[in-house]
Amino acid sequence: MKIAEPITLSPEERSTLNTWTTSRSLPFRVVQRAQIICMAADGVLSQDIAQKLRVSRPTVQLWRQRFLALRLSGLQKDAPRRGRIPRISQRKITAVVQATLHTTPVNATHWSTRTMAKAQGLSEASIRRIWQRHNLKPHLIETFKLSRDKQFIEKLHDVVGLYLNPPDKALVLCVDEKSQIQALDRTRPSTPLRPGIPARQTHDYTRHGTTTLFAALSMLDGKVIGDCMPRHRHQEFIRFLQIIDVKTPMDLDLHLIVDNYGTHKHPRVQSWLKRHPRFHLHFIPTSSSWLNMIERWFGEITSKRIRRGSFKSVPDLIEAIMQYIETHNQNPRVFVWSASVEKIMAKITKCKEVLDAPH
Repeated sequence: MKIAEPITLSPEERSTLNTWTTSRSLPFRVVQRAQIICMAADGVLSQDIAQKLRVSRPTVQLWRQRFLALRLSGLQKDAPRRGRIPRISQRKITAVVQATLHTTPVNATHWSTRTMAKAQGLSEASIRRIWQRHNLKPHLIETFKLSRDKQFIEKLHDVVGLYLNPPDKALVLCVDEKSQIQALDRTRPSTPLRPGIPARQTHDYTRHGTTTLFAALSMLDGKVIGDCMPRHRHQEFIRFLQIIDVKTPMDLDLHLIVDNYGTHKHPRVQSWLKRHPRFHLHFIPTSSSWLNMIERWFGEITSKRIRRGSFKSVPDLIEAIMQYIETHNQNPRVFVWSASVEKIMAKITKCKEVLDAPH
């Protein structure tokens, strides 16, 4: 007869196992395993342990071996099981993933769960689980645009340098114009929000004119200098520069981050800048509006105050905009730029590699 390997317990292990054997809070299976090991350590044969505890002999042998291998921790958790054999083979899953990535349906631009299920002979739920597991979203598409500015790297270093390492005794301002903001008035009053029913407004509206918001976001404290003007020309831009000049400390140089709109480069603007040497304009690369942090603030005022608003006149629209700016400046939020030039260039390089790769 084969003799099982003897079990020797340390005083700490014996104390713990004795506590487990009489515990009323532990699962019964753990209590039973502790009883098996205690009896085995006392020299009781496996067949006698099985008979006394009313379990099979292989069960006793299993937990003796688990304890010898893992000690106390081996008794607390069940051994991993193989589980149910998957109904969908790995080969089939790979085929679904490859078809999603490299093919399209005959009569559509992208796959849906239903069309892929029909093409692969699987259920729609199975396709959904495979896509979720591999983070595939064929129904979504995002847009991008790469700058073709010949001085892209130089301008990128200039602007990012202002964000990450601003000059001493100077103020960095992100400046831009949000043009053609429409004063739209809905033809019917909007219905209020109710439980289970969102707020509703008519799809049609009446136009009452437009205005242009000139804004400058301070990268130091997040405050915004803003003004609304009827047009979007160099005359209005010079007027806004004068407003900035009045509302900022006179002993600080002003570094303005602007885009390449012709208004900012007009000869009269250049002449005005020469007469005000504390102003310094820094142009972002073309097609790179994401570099100007004022665009982030424009997105907030659009979503929070303008898009869902109803304005009976342009003065009502201007009043709402100026009120939003005043409220924002009472508790301003500082927008922090964190991306270095190296990180940006790495992403652009990766994007170009994907575009140049054969599909």
